[in-house]
Amino acid sequence: MVSNKSKKKTAPAPETITVKVDGQAVDMPRTMPDPLTGEPVPTTMIQACKIAGVEIPHYCYHPKLPVAGNCRMCLVEYGMPALGPDRQPLLNEDGAPEIRRMTLPYEPGTPRGAIACATPVAPGMEIYANSPATRQMREAVLESLLINHPLDCPICDQAGECKLQEYSVEHGQAASRFVEQKVHKPKQVDLGPRIMLDAERCILCSRCIRFTKDIAGDDALGFVDRGSYSTLTTFPGKPFDNNYTLNTADICPVGALTSKDFRFQMRVWFLKESPSLCTSCGTGCNVVMGSREEQIYRYEPRENDAVNSSWLCDEGRLNYRWIGRPDRLADPLRDGQKTGDWPALLQAVAERLADAKPGSTAVIASARQTTEELFLLRRLAQRLDALSDTPARLGEADQLLVSADKNPNTNGARLSGFCFTEMGINLPKIASGIRRGKITNLIVFGEDVTRCGIDRALLQKVECLIVSDILPNETTARAHFLLPGCAHAEKRGTFVNVKGRLQRFFKAVEPPGRARPETEFLTDLVHRLTGESLPDNPEGLFNHMASEIKAFSKIRWSDLGDTGVDVPV
Repeated sequence: MVSNKSKKKTAPAPETITVKVDGQAVDMPRTMPDPLTGEPVPTTMIQACKIAGVEIPHYCYHPKLPVAGNCRMCLVEYGMPALGPDRQPLLNEDGAPEIRRMTLPYEPGTPRGAIACATPVAPGMEIYANSPATRQMREAVLESLLINHPLDCPICDQAGECKLQEYSVEHGQAASRFVEQKVHKPKQVDLGPRIMLDAERCILCSRCIRFTKDIAGDDALGFVDRGSYSTLTTFPGKPFDNNYTLNTADICPVGALTSKDFRFQMRVWFLKESPSLCTSCGTGCNVVMGSREEQIYRYEPRENDAVNSSWLCDEGRLNYRWIGRPDRLADPLRDGQKTGDWPALLQAVAERLADAKPGSTAVIASARQTTEELFLLRRLAQRLDALSDTPARLGEADQLLVSADKNPNTNGARLSGFCFTEMGINLPKIASGIRRGKITNLIVFGEDVTRCGIDRALLQKVECLIVSDILPNETTARAHFLLPGCAHAEKRGTFVNVKGRLQRFFKAVEPPGRARPETEFLTDLVHRLTGESLPDNPEGLFNHMASEIKAFSKIRWSDLGDTGVDVPV
């Protein structure tokens, strides 16, 4: 008897084929998602070799861009099962299919290479990724690319990250046979406000053209002239100026396109790289912070297909200079006077709040604070029966990465319990409470409340103003207790982006002066007010917080990995 209950349908397993790479048989899917449309397209040789753990050198190919197949660096020798007159596979004496290496039709015996980035794999195919013929093809391609390339590696800004330099050592010839005069092209070409072009170094891979047209949606770049004189340029009279131009410097395999911001600032092998997040909007793009001697020099995109793929907007990428500003808040203050004694200062704050009447305190915190910090501020608000809120910060969005929510942790504020309602809805109530004298104590974290409806005159009415921030503003100038905090680059923590992706970030540089991560002094303050002992490190605090928050209940700090996890929001 057939049951009428509906059965859960399972997706069919992807069709696989067997391909040999350097003699190693590997099972792989027949199709893989297209980088732009997501539709299944045939698996290519270069993808098959990657699955097999074999690197195929390449320049024009990029896994997130349409295939161009114009650099030829990925040429490989290959073989296919031999077919008889009946179109059936021929077998060897051992019963295995006979494999015939592909040769040039007009020159029998000479191997015929295929570009691995655009050639689909087929059942029974054998790829000879490191055969003598393949190595000879690579040497020839590199020799061609280096004919007119300038020999200025010591002064090139791409040194240390240049694929032409690396492949020349790994796959090139030991000496050049070229004795003619090199073709010279324009150098230091100003393509736009953030990108500089050295046309002599360009190897015409077209990565920048394809990214700009197919990813950024701005068909601004192209090649002009022919042969050895082909040159990259912009559309006549139009500068290269969209919000994603610096991605072209990332994907340029040589030193042709460079960032004006980072150009000649620091040799890349001196940089310490720290995984972090962009805090410019609610998308939460994954970045790598490059720093040296406590100074941040650049952001680069860190690949995360669930968030930002391999890209980063220019606005977010360049939003790091404020971290090293000389006017950073670096010393704790009491009534405008420096105090180096953090425990004494926190004790004074705790005593002042302990004497506060229930409901006489309000807490305003930025959604740029970490989820852990907002969780601790919620503890304070509960203890003080305080009205709390998080100001909204809205702007323009685009169709690629930029979110209209300019707070990186709006969902973290909600999930932590600090702000259950619409952002900013309680700010008028807090202002009214101060005006009527009901609210006499105000705790502010990461916001200038004079921009949130609480003007200077209202701040003057507050009997105790406790402020934690990073940069000076109107609110910090009037604080009775000033607790200098840390930028996200100076601490660890988590954010929840607009799509509910819970992600962690790590410390890259030390904070200035006596500034401390907010979780450290907030756990201390919570303990002094409530007697509750909470972990003062982000890992332990997150795990404790996860045990109380339903959306995080099955997640540990170690589960977040490099790319985060999705949570219900």
